[in-house]
Amino acid sequence: MSSYPDSVSEIELSNVHKAFRLDGRLVTALGGVNLTARSGEFVVLIGPSGCGKSTLLNIICGLMEPDSGEVLLDGRPVQNRTGLLGYMLQKDLLLPWRKVLDNVILGPEISGLDRKAARQEAERLMPHFGLEGFEHSYPATLSGGMRQRTALLRTFLCRRNAMLLDEPFGALDALTRRGLQEWLLDVWSQFRQTILFVTHDVDEAVYLADRVYVMTSRPGRIKLELNVPLPRPRSRDMITSTGFADLKKQLLVSLETE
Repeated sequence: MSSYPDSVSEIELSNVHKAFRLDGRLVTALGGVNLTARSGEFVVLIGPSGCGKSTLLNIICGLMEPDSGEVLLDGRPVQNRTGLLGYMLQKDLLLPWRKVLDNVILGPEISGLDRKAARQEAERLMPHFGLEGFEHSYPATLSGGMRQRTALLRTFLCRRNAMLLDEPFGALDALTRRGLQEWLLDVWSQFRQTILFVTHDVDEAVYLADRVYVMTSRPGRIKLELNVPLPRPRSRDMITSTGFADLKKQLLVSLETE
């Protein structure tokens, strides 16, 4: 696993609650969430729309605070979590006036890291992310899949041992999505960051994960923790296996039952 000394590797939530005031009334988004992502683990979070998955990621990365409960990073409660984890949203948010290479080093630039060193590392990693030859292309010329690869490399270059990925493939067509799932697992197998990945797709959850957490509808809480014992590296042949079908069935039953 890649190891950055100033970066955390393990995430734990303990009885996390969050409510918002909406049109004069209090709406509970999270109703006591407990989950763990261990060092180097690929954990998937799945649940119905509006159940609080994105709110949960915002709390983990420090963009908002829970009303109660704790966020533990490497086993310790941390109040100021901003910048300690990589965070990639569903929208790639690439700057249209910057070429691919300049987009991917944006994080290191903002963090005050040496720009020349960041460019050198980005150029070295371009082949791993399928971006070799596109360093000087503008975002508008890239396919959806290429834009997501660029956004993930930008997140990766922030030098964090743990990354939060909020439906990064949700807006892509099925074929592109399938290819990026395989590509992401290949990248993860090489660098072994801790990943907490949000999705609505049951097949995607089973194919990617070491463990899957299923959330209830609002107020969101964890209703099922499912271990995925499928061997790695994963292959597409597994999707038609009995083991895959059994895991998928367990997730679907949990999602469909309140």
